[in-house]
Amino acid sequence: MSEIKTRARAVADLIDGRIVASVELATTPERVFQALASREIVDWWVNPGVFDTREWSGDVRVGGQWRASGIARGQPYTLEGKFLEVDAPRKLVQTWHLAGAPGTPSTVTYLLEPIDGGTRLTVHHQDIVAPDQRSNVGAGWRSSFDRLSEILSDHHK
Repeated sequence: MSEIKTRARAVADLIDGRIVASVELATTPERVFQALASREIVDWWVNPGVFDTREWSGDVRVGGQWRASGIARGQPYTLEGKFLEVDAPRKLVQTWHLAGAPGTPSTVTYLLEPIDGGTRLTVHHQDIVAPDQRSNVGAGWRSSFDRLSEILSDHHK
């Protein structure tokens, strides 16, 4: 097996409101998909000292709803959305919206690609309207993917 680079990368496009983040994980696409579409999210959807996801529920099917909540900068938050596309273990697309906030939801697309020694996970998070949110969300994806890599590497051993 080749060496997997476990550091996540995230780039925010300040013009069109899109973030692209990726990480290479030393496990199968099936295992990664399970971590994306289950309560396991509370273990890895974090940015220490900034946000901490504590609850997640979801009906992982096209049209199914999902909801996550936790603490961000000392305040409770709830995110919600629905699944637009479910193609396990290759692709998961969902809307993403802060509960009760005005505006339209953003869209998160997870793409899982088998690579030598594991899986490349790439997320495209688009339609993030507020420019200051883009860098914050990009940092959140990077820290979350770093944590996901730690968890899945531990399970893989």
